[in-house]
Amino acid sequence: MVETDFLVIGAGIGGLSFALRAAASGTVTVICKGAIMESNTSWAQGGISSVLGFDQRAPGDTNEKHVADTLDAGAGLCDEEAVRVLVAEGEATIRDLVESGVNFDQEGGKYSLGKEGGHTERRILHCKDTTGKEIMLALVSQAQAHPNITILEDHFAVDLITTTRLGAVTDDRVLGAYVLSKASGDVIRYRSDRVVLATGGCGKVYLYTTNPDSATGDGVAMAWRAGAKVSNMEFTQFHPTCFYNPAASGAEARSFLVSEAVRGEGGVLVDAKGREFMYDYDERGSLAPRDIVARAIDQEIKKTGAHCVYLDVTHKPKGFMKERFPFIYQSLREYGLDAETDPIPVVPAAHYQCGGVLTDLHGKTTVRGLFAVGEVACTGFHGANRLASNSLLEANAIARRAYEEMMRLYPPSKEVIEAPAIPEWNHGDVTPPDELVNIYHNWDEVRRTMWDYVSIVRSENRLRRAACRLRNLRMEVREFYWGYRVNYDILELRNLVTVASLIIDCAQMRKESRGLHYMLEYPDKVELQRKDSVLRRF
Repeated sequence: MVETDFLVIGAGIGGLSFALRAAASGTVTVICKGAIMESNTSWAQGGISSVLGFDQRAPGDTNEKHVADTLDAGAGLCDEEAVRVLVAEGEATIRDLVESGVNFDQEGGKYSLGKEGGHTERRILHCKDTTGKEIMLALVSQAQAHPNITILEDHFAVDLITTTRLGAVTDDRVLGAYVLSKASGDVIRYRSDRVVLATGGCGKVYLYTTNPDSATGDGVAMAWRAGAKVSNMEFTQFHPTCFYNPAASGAEARSFLVSEAVRGEGGVLVDAKGREFMYDYDERGSLAPRDIVARAIDQEIKKTGAHCVYLDVTHKPKGFMKERFPFIYQSLREYGLDAETDPIPVVPAAHYQCGGVLTDLHGKTTVRGLFAVGEVACTGFHGANRLASNSLLEANAIARRAYEEMMRLYPPSKEVIEAPAIPEWNHGDVTPPDELVNIYHNWDEVRRTMWDYVSIVRSENRLRRAACRLRNLRMEVREFYWGYRVNYDILELRNLVTVASLIIDCAQMRKESRGLHYMLEYPDKVELQRKDSVLRRF
C-alpha cells in the first residue's frame, strides 16, 4: 500500500493547479491513466475568459457584464453566487497562470482579447489557437520539477476506497483509491484522507466528440459508485463546429474541432448555397450561445438533407487565419482545404459536460475528504449551458479554493480518521480472447445508442429506448467486470455505461427544454423545473 498526503486523480488544469498548491503542505501523488498531456485541457483551443484590470480590459467591459453573459447562457439554472464568485476570481486566475509561465498573446503591450459566442465583449485571453496546450506545458513543467509531486502516467483509478465500502454505516469518508498499473497489471492501494477528482468529462460516451479518447467519465462513475451525489448530467454541450471530412466515414468524419473563436473573429455559418442561416434562429446570428447554434445546425442538416453546414471565413484578409489560428489553418491544409478560399464543412459533436459530481464552491463533494475540480464537478457555475471559455477559469479557481478548504478541514498535520484495514484488490481471471470482441462491440453500442437517442434533440420515446438498451448493456458489462481480470478496456466500458445511464436518468427527470436539454414534447422552459436534477446511489 502506498501512502500519500494528497491523491489527485487526473492531470488537467484543475488537477495540476491543485497539486502545485498542495505540494507546499505535503506529498502529492497525481494519477494519469494515459500520457500527462492527454486531457481536455490540452485540447482546448479557444482560451480563458476574464475581465482584467482597467488598463487591460476591453473598454466598457465589467465583471457584471461577464456575470450577465454567463447567467444568460446558463438558461436560468446557474447558481448566481457561484457565477459572481468565480467571475470575480478571473484576474487572480490569469495572474496565477502567467506566474506559472503561460504567455498569453499580446498586442501593443496589452493582452490580445478575443470574443466568442455568448460574450458581449472581448474578454478571451488566448495563445493563438492552442491555449490549453500552452497552459499544460507550463503546469506540467512545474509539477515535474517539484520534489513533493509524483506523477504516475499509465495508471487507471479503478474505484475510490471509502469507509462505506469497507462496511461503515454511519461515517462516509474517503480513504484513497485502488489504482491499476498498465505496465504491471497490478492493482495498487493508494491511501489518502484527501482525494481530488480532476478526471475531466465524458465526451467519449457519444459517437462523435471533440474530446480525447481518455474522456470516458471515470471520475463521475467512481464518485457515483462511492455514494457521492451527481447532478445535471442531462446537460451535454455539443460544440457546433467540428470539421466534417467527406472523405472519411464514421467517427473520423467529425473528429476535428474548429474553435468557437473563429466565429468570434468574424466567421459566419452558411448553408451549401452560401446563405447565412443563423439569423433565422437567433438575433445574435453566428455568435449565439452554443446550445442555440448546435440545434440550429442540427435542424438545417435535417431540413435540407445535407451532411454538414459551412463556416465561412473567406471574407477575412489574406493571412488572417494562418496568423490567428495557425493550428486550425494547418490542420485544414492537411485535409486539402485552404480556409482563406474554402468554406469549412462543420457539424456538431459532443464537447463538454455541464453537470457532474455535485460540489460546493470549494470543490467539496458529499463524501468527506473527497473533492472534485474542473469538468468532472458540478459547481453551479455553468447551469444548463456553458458559456464559451469559462471552463479553464472555473477549474483553476476551484482548485485554489479546494486547497484552501482542505487545509482548513483536513490539514496533513491533523489525523482525519484512524483508517480501518484496507484489503488487497481481489478480482477475476484473465479474459478469454474470444470475449474481447464483445467488449469492443458493447463500447460501440453505448456510443451509437447515445448519439442516436440522447443527443442534441431528444424525446420521451428515444430516452425510453436508450434506457432499455443501457439496462441490457449494464448487465453484460457487469459480467465482464466481475468475471475477468480488469484491464483498461473493461474499466473504461464500465465507466462509460455508468455515465450514459446517469445522463439518461437525469434527462428523463427533466420535463422541459432548457439550455442543452431539448425535448420535442416539452419545447418550453417550465419555471417549476428551474432546479438541479440530483441523483445518489445510496
